[in-house]
Amino acid sequence: MIQTLEWTDQGVRFLDQTKLPTEETYVNCTTYQEVADVIRNMVVRGAPAIGVAAALGIALGVKNSKAETVNDLKRDFDQICGVIGKTRPTAVNLFWAIRRMQAKFETLRARTVAQIKQAIIEEAQHMHAEDIAINQAMGRHGAALMPASGSVLTHCNAGALATAGYGTALGVIRAAVEAGKKIHVYADETRPFLQGSRLTAWELVKDGIPTTVISDNMSGAMMRQGKIAAVIVGADRIAANGDVANKIGTYTVAVLAKEHGIPFYVAAPISTVDLETPDGSKIPIEQRNPLEVTTIAGKRMTPEGVQIENPAFDVTPAKYVTAIVTERGIAKAPYGESLAGMVRRKGSPVCHSGVSHTAVRLE
Repeated sequence: MIQTLEWTDQGVRFLDQTKLPTEETYVNCTTYQEVADVIRNMVVRGAPAIGVAAALGIALGVKNSKAETVNDLKRDFDQICGVIGKTRPTAVNLFWAIRRMQAKFETLRARTVAQIKQAIIEEAQHMHAEDIAINQAMGRHGAALMPASGSVLTHCNAGALATAGYGTALGVIRAAVEAGKKIHVYADETRPFLQGSRLTAWELVKDGIPTTVISDNMSGAMMRQGKIAAVIVGADRIAANGDVANKIGTYTVAVLAKEHGIPFYVAAPISTVDLETPDGSKIPIEQRNPLEVTTIAGKRMTPEGVQIENPAFDVTPAKYVTAIVTERGIAKAPYGESLAGMVRRKGSPVCHSGVSHTAVRLE
């Protein structure tokens, strides 16, 4: 399994996704500020991976704290959470992870500083292992939705690289292939950061799953020619009504799929469902550096002086979503009921707070 990120004695180690597919190199972070930079600069990306990275970054900061009293450690802990929480505004898993670590700290206030540090580290490691198990469960549920044979379109990268391992949308594809289904993947290149052509294709080639990269403006033509049997994508935040925020361009694919009668599936853990955000209009959309649009591999592709829009995400209304695959099962419309029921279901390995980014303490 691809090791996207891991806790080590030397720090938190990340596969540098900005260098793929030509270089497989790693970044070792020894401070929580370095982890924040790694998240912000998309060395690690994908909502579940961002959540796990946040937890590991908080644990690293706590481990390095010089605090001698619990009150001083709490002050350092709050500062660490504040820095981590300002890295990526759209991915709700970031804030879910922070809130979970905050809740864990509150249960430890009666312990010694050393005991608190160890428990925080163990909680982050548990979240890492838990994410892989969640993705594998999601894959088992979603595999049934995939065609017995045929081509599936995906947008951006929702694979092992976007998680602690195995993947969400690509986890469903992997599970379908493991079950004997004959799946061919069309991977949108996903401009401007090229997560599809650089990352999704790299993962699937390593797994031996047949893959064809297409540019973002080809998907409609492929659908019209009958080459696409289903679409499956990940998500960075799912509103209470089932509206889905995902990489920019997802909305276009969803509308095209609806027009051509092709099922459009979303695969995401319960931690991505934000019940405090009623619909997609309330989801904050991250605006990124214009250089991601104007340059490719350091070479400028647009004239000087032109204006640039670079939203990292768009919102797909729930009416275009055929089903949402989670580790707790498959949700279908009306999503306001099905998602709420899944989030509140007891007995899941996931501790979901149902808290939006605005409810997380970042002071």
